[in-house]
Amino acid sequence: MRLTLFDLDHTLLDGDSDQLWCDFLMDRGVLPREPFETLNRDMARDYAAGAVSAQAFCDFYIGTLAGRSPDDWQALRRDYIDTRVVPRIGAAAQELVARHRDAGDLVLLTTATCRFLSELTAVHLGISQLIATDCETGPDGRFTGRSLGILNMREGKVQRLRDWLARQQLELVELESTLYSDSINDLPLLSAVKRAVVVNPDERLAAEAAQRGWPVISLR
Repeated sequence: MRLTLFDLDHTLLDGDSDQLWCDFLMDRGVLPREPFETLNRDMARDYAAGAVSAQAFCDFYIGTLAGRSPDDWQALRRDYIDTRVVPRIGAAAQELVARHRDAGDLVLLTTATCRFLSELTAVHLGISQLIATDCETGPDGRFTGRSLGILNMREGKVQRLRDWLARQQLELVELESTLYSDSINDLPLLSAVKRAVVVNPDERLAAEAAQRGWPVISLR
């Protein structure tokens, strides 16, 4: 069986889902531009450099959901996907996903972005399987602003994938696995699959790819 994994942000999506969400909420007046504009910019910079903890990164963006239920966010989430995400997914990215899907691969989207923000993107891409960071909700059904379970980031992506495969009665070592990713944050998962493909890489991942002989492609 062929397993094909796709990272989302800066790989299939020309941009970062969480950063775009924060910008969207500021533009809609849901978040105050100060201090969130500076915090959002600094978090994006530190994430790209691999200099922020997984917990701090996820908590910052999941925190923007706090105090409302999924139903409360539904209209804004749909607006965000339609206006900020879909226009940033190019034809080359969609064609690559379709090629693997049509070849009969088990295709999976794996992203540090929370499930609530990424699940509609997976639907748009035609990817039925999604592993994402999960959000906690309270007894009242509202988001608490905290993550739930293992974060789907860095080493967590490897653990979450192994756990997901175990539920399908599969093991990663038995599969012809490929991962497409742009980020040094995905180095643990890129190292765990049989075939790593680097997409529009950041500087550190480009150097790693050159050293390891990983192919580098562009979807822009």
